[in-house]
Amino acid sequence: MSILEYLKKTKIASYDLAILSEDKRNTVLTSLAEVLLNSCDKILDANAKDLAKIDKHNPQYDRLQLTESRVKAISDDIKNVTLLPFPIFKNLENKIMPNGLEIEKVSVPLGVIGIIYEARPNVTIDAFCLCFKSGNAVVLKGGKEAYHSNSIFVDIIQNCLKEHGVDVNAVYLFPPSREETNILLQANGLVDVCIPRGSQSLINFVRQNAKIPVVETGAGIVHTYFDVNGDIKKGRDIISNAKTRRVSVCNTLDCLLIHKERINDLYYLIEPLQNHNVEIFADAKSYEMLKPDYNLELLHQAKEDDFGTEFLSYKLAVKVVESINEAVQHIMHYTSGHSEAIITEDVKIANRFIDKIDAAVVYVNASTAFTDGGQFGMGAEIGISTQKLHVRGPMGLEALTSYKWIVRGNGQIRA
Repeated sequence: MSILEYLKKTKIASYDLAILSEDKRNTVLTSLAEVLLNSCDKILDANAKDLAKIDKHNPQYDRLQLTESRVKAISDDIKNVTLLPFPIFKNLENKIMPNGLEIEKVSVPLGVIGIIYEARPNVTIDAFCLCFKSGNAVVLKGGKEAYHSNSIFVDIIQNCLKEHGVDVNAVYLFPPSREETNILLQANGLVDVCIPRGSQSLINFVRQNAKIPVVETGAGIVHTYFDVNGDIKKGRDIISNAKTRRVSVCNTLDCLLIHKERINDLYYLIEPLQNHNVEIFADAKSYEMLKPDYNLELLHQAKEDDFGTEFLSYKLAVKVVESINEAVQHIMHYTSGHSEAIITEDVKIANRFIDKIDAAVVYVNASTAFTDGGQFGMGAEIGISTQKLHVRGPMGLEALTSYKWIVRGNGQIRA
């Protein structure tokens, strides 16, 4: 059977899926959470086949790796989704017009959602669960690096759907090669929206080739500005957490900006990064300040390309700025619109930063590591949107819905 024929089956499955009751959805998801735990050994065996093909030092390795604790966390996330408010069939607006027409606005699923992602097999489960809970069928296009892991997850999902009498075509896994991606991106009438999750190059490819609607997510070129009035203890902790908590994710710090009057505090602020062997790419002023103290094997003079780079590894660019205005100008020149932060005790400066920075999430005195659907109380997320139409920032269940108007009359005609 061709890919287009599979997509037609998924589209048909989406119609019945859209009207499935909330109780039925939660029963299926609860069952899936338990089956995942019971299938942990099989999942890890499949994941090992993928890991064997990638260098452990590759930043993708951490994204790709599954462990018993990570499978347990995925199972827990599924259970959390069952507790989230049901996002469809909600009455969003209700009014009666002067001519007697009753007009109602009701939330509905988007239909069929295509997810394109790279070496993150947990996305397979997250995407299915959020789409299923919100009444959407899902088409998954994972990277070839995670094909065995994605396949075992989809097999488990489809077996669970079958057991509960739900059409297994509600989820479809694309073949792993990149050649088929264009089929998905051009599936007008079969796929209602595409959500790419991954590198900037992946998102650019999708944007340039898609003939279906796209929600851009993922790429994060993330900055933190340490202001002249920044608290040094807060700054040290925030910078360390934002850079080293998990370097392969999109909310990880890529560039530290520091006010020129606080340059003497720079080494103290980044000293903990040495314990993680973080390479520093420093502009001229910060390089001279760090040279006596920071590990010289990890310290480099920055090139222009080091600013505006999403490293996804233990690397950090550092730049000294003259003022809050220069910090804002630098960020707005290089930002991907994901997450940006300021560390300051000056409320006026903080508010100016909030007003000037155009990003999905803007932080004051907190780590950018919090840009995550779970941390925002949404449960598992489908992605982090860096665009402005329809949805922005962490995308939970409501981001996967649209609405329709229902008009009830009693013979009215328009003059």
